[in-house]
Order: sequence, then C-alpha cells, then structure tokens
Amino acid sequence: MPIPEASADRKELLRARYVQIAGFDGGSQRSGSPEVCGLGLGLSPQLIVDSFLEAPFCAWIDWRSMKVLVPVVAAVVSYLTLSIAIAPLRRAGRLGRDVHKPGHQEVPEMGGISLVGGFSAALLFALALMRFVQWGSGMDASLLMAVLATVLIAAIIGLVDDLLTLPQATKAFLPLLAALPLVAMRVGVTEIAVPVFGAIDVGWVYPLIFVPIGMTVATNASNMLAGLNGLEIGLGIVQMGSLAVIAAVLGEQTALVILLAGLGALFGAARYNWFPAKVFVGDVGTLTIGGVIAASAIVGNFEIAGVIVYIPHAVDFFLKALSGFPTRGWGGQLGQDGQLRCPGVRPVSLPQLVMKIAGGIGEAKLVLLLIGIEAIFGLAAVLLFVLK
Repeated sequence: MPIPEASADRKELLRARYVQIAGFDGGSQRSGSPEVCGLGLGLSPQLIVDSFLEAPFCAWIDWRSMKVLVPVVAAVVSYLTLSIAIAPLRRAGRLGRDVHKPGHQEVPEMGGISLVGGFSAALLFALALMRFVQWGSGMDASLLMAVLATVLIAAIIGLVDDLLTLPQATKAFLPLLAALPLVAMRVGVTEIAVPVFGAIDVGWVYPLIFVPIGMTVATNASNMLAGLNGLEIGLGIVQMGSLAVIAAVLGEQTALVILLAGLGALFGAARYNWFPAKVFVGDVGTLTIGGVIAASAIVGNFEIAGVIVYIPHAVDFFLKALSGFPTRGWGGQLGQDGQLRCPGVRPVSLPQLVMKIAGGIGEAKLVLLLIGIEAIFGLAAVLLFVLK
C-alpha cells in the first residue's frame, strides 16, 4: 500500500515522536531505527518516519524493550531442560537424599544443568540480536563471550564434583580456573567504585588478583549456603535481582543482560526446585549461580554491591569455619512435628542459627526467612548505590 504524502508539520511531529519513543536521532543504525524497521520492504527512512503513526510497531523494536526477551528465553530453555532431564537423571541413578523429609526420599540431582542451558541460550540469543539486527547499544559482545566462557567453566567444575565428589580442598580452589577468561580479556575497571569514598584505582592487582579471588569466593559461597528445598535458587533470584536494579541505575547494559539471563534461568527452574523439591540443582547449579553473580559485578564495576549481597553467605562461612568446615551435620534435625531444629548445642551454619533462634521451624518457612534476610542486604546494596 502506498504511503500517503505527509505535510512538513506532520513529518516533524512524527519524527519528534519517533525520537521520543525509539531513541532515533536520524543517524542511528541500531535496532529500532527506521533503517532496521523497514524490514526489507524497500521503504526509505524518511517514508518510514513519516508513516510512524500508521505503523507504530517499529517504535517498539528497540534494544531496551527487546531485552525483555533475554530472561524469557532463559526461563523457557531452563524450564524445558529441567522438565526433560528429571526422568533421565533418576534412571541414571543421579540421586540425593532429601534429609529434611520423612523417610529421606531420593530426589534427582544435577538439575543445575538447566541453569547452564538457560543462561547460555539467553546470552547466545542476545549476541545473535546484536549481530543480526544491530540490537544492543552500550553492550560489549566480547564481554558477553568472556562471561559465557567463565560460567561454563564454573559449571563444568560443579558437574565434575557432582559426578566424582572432589576433595574439599580441590573443589575450593578449582573455581580459580573459571576466572581465566575474565583475566585474559582484562575484564573490569581497575577503579573500584566505593560508595562515600569514591573510586579507588588498584591497577594490575585488579585483573590478576581481585578477579580470580572474587570468582572463587562467590562460587564457593553459593555452594556452601545450600541444601534446603529452593534455597539456592531463592537466594540467587534475590541477589541477581538486586544487582540487576543497580546495573540498570548505573547504565551498565552488559552486566544487566548477564543478570537478566541468570534471573530467567533461575525462575525457569524454580518450579521444580521449590518445596517439596522434585530435583536438586547440585554443585553444577550453585557454581553457575556464583559465577553469574561474580562475573556481572566485575563487568558492571559494582563489586561492593556483590560483596554486600554475599553477607549472609559470609555469616554461614564463619559459622562453618568455627566448626572446622564439617562435610555433614550442617542441616537440621527433623522432629515428629515436621519442624527442623538445630541438632547440636552450637549451630554450625546460618540455617542452624535460625533454627536455634526459632526453637524449631518448618523447611519452607526456614527457606523463606533466609531469602528474606538476603533481601535485606540486597535492598541495602541497591539503596547504597542509588543514593550515593
């Protein structure tokens, strides 16, 4: 259908409206620009702008609105992967005992592979959009690839541990390898943003020392505060959600996409992992969660926020350290009333500390309470960066 000729005043009105909604400045070639919205119809940029009111859909093909698709892709892939994988994992004997349920029923493990699949699919989808439709203003494809490599290495380490049960000391230091792609690409800014004090430049110490340590600490911390239905995914959602808000406020688009991909994958797996869990995420899941959080904080230069959202994990770490890092006995003792209680005089983990204070608490309520504690620190991190 031919496009009617528009008056000069109408053309100017349409152009101004397009600029307001889609961010087109007349020379942009990114997604959302008239050149891309022509969709191969042979229409000139001028005519497309003129007909904007008659074809408003193009205004919404913008990289900001398209980012909604990233978590959707992650969630769909994660959900489908897990729904397909549960039965094969059970047949293969990849089972763990749910020690907080009567009879210690067996539940499939290694469900974290769905997080890996969902996150990877979402990042590859984002990269495809960047290359094929020029979507992604303010994003860096090389950083996305480096983060994808890092998370995959962390996931492989977790998968190997799930299959072979690595020695505790070996598992603690292996995540150093996951930081290598970030180190090789020299990802991050050597000036660390510290609220109140401002930016502190640490030079070469940042990529060679801080990045590997940060990756190792985050992955191990996510792996340690675990073992309750829905806890790992619930904590991860709050952590990534808080950091995503910070990334959006700071305009860190690459970090935001990373976090949105991680969030989508977590939401996709939540249905099967929530109480009563039909699958455990395993080490492959916890190390993936820690890898995404650490990588996003490094890419977005909000490392302090990353530290804040891990404070509950730090408390759990110190309680375990005081007891010599027990490999078992960190959970609760299930009573006849279905309540979990601290089995010893002194709690050896954060969940046991909550059990001790509560005098007995159901597993689902315990998980919600721990997620609530995490939400307090997540909110604190957001306010610190928003109000600084």
